[in-house]
Amino acid sequence: MKKLVVYYSVGGNTRAVARRVAQKLRADITEINTVKEYPDDYDVLVGLGKREVESGYIPQIQPLGIDLAQYDVIVLGTPVWWYTYAPAVKTFLMQNSAALKGKRVYPFATNGGWLGHTPSDMKRALRGSVAAPLFSVKFDEKEQVTPRIAVDEWIAEIK
Repeated sequence: MKKLVVYYSVGGNTRAVARRVAQKLRADITEINTVKEYPDDYDVLVGLGKREVESGYIPQIQPLGIDLAQYDVIVLGTPVWWYTYAPAVKTFLMQNSAALKGKRVYPFATNGGWLGHTPSDMKRALRGSVAAPLFSVKFDEKEQVTPRIAVDEWIAEIK
C-alpha cells in the first residue's frame, strides 16, 4: 500500500506532526502551500483566519506536484482555524474530492485544546472516501501536549 501525508501548516506544529507520521509510515509527504503568503504576526493571522473561515474564503493553493491516484492511503493534516480546518485544506479538499473517493483517509488536526466542529466538517468533506475519525494533536503554542506515545499509537493504526 502506497501512503502519502498531505498537510497544511503556518506555524510549524502541523508540519512537525506530518513529518513524524511520514517517517514512521515511510510515506511520501507533500505540503499544501497557498499562492498568497500569510503574515508572520500571530495576532494579524488570527484575525485574518477568522475572517476567512467566517466568509467561506477559498484561497488559491500551489500545485502539489503529485498524483493522488498513485496512493492507497492519505494522511491529511490541518491546523484548526476558528473551530474548523484551515481554508487552504478546504481548497485542497474541493479540488481533490474526486481523487479521494474510495481512498482510506486518516485526518489529524493540531489545535490549542478545542477542535470545535472540525471533526464533523472533515467527515462531511471526506464523503466518498473511507475516512477514519479525526485525530487531535494538542499544542500549547509550540509545545506538543498530546503525548508522543499517543501519536505513535495512532500512526500504528494506519493501514
